[in-house]
Amino acid sequence: MELYEQKSRWKIYLSIAAVAIMIISGLYSNYLTNKLKEGERKKAETFALAVKNLMREDTNNLDEVVLEQEIVFNTKIPVLLVNETGQISESNNFPEGANLEKELEIIKKSGVLPIEGSGYHRYIYYKQSRLLTLLQYFPIIQMLLLLGFIGVGYLAFSSARKSEQNRVWVGMAKETAHQLGTPISAIIAWLEHLKLTKGDDAETMDVVYELENDVDRLNLIADRFSKIGSEPKLEKININEELEKCRVYMEKRAPRKVVFEFPGEETPDFHGKVNPPLFAWVIENLLRNSLDAMGGVGQISAQIFEEGDFVNIDISDTGKGIPSKDLKTVFQPGFTTKKRGWGLGLSLAKRIIESYHLGKIFVKKSILNEGTTFTIKLPKA
Repeated sequence: MELYEQKSRWKIYLSIAAVAIMIISGLYSNYLTNKLKEGERKKAETFALAVKNLMREDTNNLDEVVLEQEIVFNTKIPVLLVNETGQISESNNFPEGANLEKELEIIKKSGVLPIEGSGYHRYIYYKQSRLLTLLQYFPIIQMLLLLGFIGVGYLAFSSARKSEQNRVWVGMAKETAHQLGTPISAIIAWLEHLKLTKGDDAETMDVVYELENDVDRLNLIADRFSKIGSEPKLEKININEELEKCRVYMEKRAPRKVVFEFPGEETPDFHGKVNPPLFAWVIENLLRNSLDAMGGVGQISAQIFEEGDFVNIDISDTGKGIPSKDLKTVFQPGFTTKKRGWGLGLSLAKRIIESYHLGKIFVKKSILNEGTTFTIKLPKA
């Protein structure tokens, strides 16, 4: 629980840091844009003043040279000179063949106020330079690049983390199956020895019979672990029958005050492509969690129905429910609300259903102190 709370806090901290970087960058870019915009406005006003003075009758030759240089030096800012009737009289710094009338409309719509001229050049309109336009888009481009970098980084780290988890899961499962093999073989040998030496003792044989059942169970568990990481063989099976087997097994081990309501014989059969040992492992995990959540008193129910190309199985209990803040992490390794527990059951169930059976498992609903419903979606056979 604490691990996932820390992860959530770090995600919040990193998100805040990313937003802060984008805000600071945007404000600074906006500051530079405004400064450049002011500079271009002053250049346009200087250009207008040069045009106005050049048209004066008392302008001497030296003044004309200076003013002409001021006009010629304006090689960055596109300028349109407009007469009193609104007709374009001259233009500067527009590409050859440009539609000047359209450019004038764009300048007017952009909100740039014209500069008062004189005489034939009554108004002077100017367009923002390409540099200023690019600078205005820079914060958006920077934000997109930053978001892209964060997204790629997150996917890369997430992929590496999942790959590492997969290796740990597979290694742990196969090592567990291997370790179980030796004591199981030894127990089987001892049971055979008891049959040979105490075959006529009815009481001993009863114990041997129960031990053989437990050994079969251990063999099943070892087989389940050995299948983790391998491609399981999927078979067309009757989901109702597999659920009933799980109910019989778990009901014998559940408190007497727990009631099981599973589909009866009148329920139509539903078939899916599953691996029976792994599927039973998932159902038993869900039923154990339900028993723990109810504290020995309550009801566990199951429903089966078709939905499109899937067979849906709903497992419900009347337990204490799952807090809404934990719904996103309930299937992650290590998540548990029990004082004693590794938090691996639901994580294994998710892996078995989604990776091996190409299905889905999720919390359909959960209400505190009322109960929880898990849904398993399996492709129809």
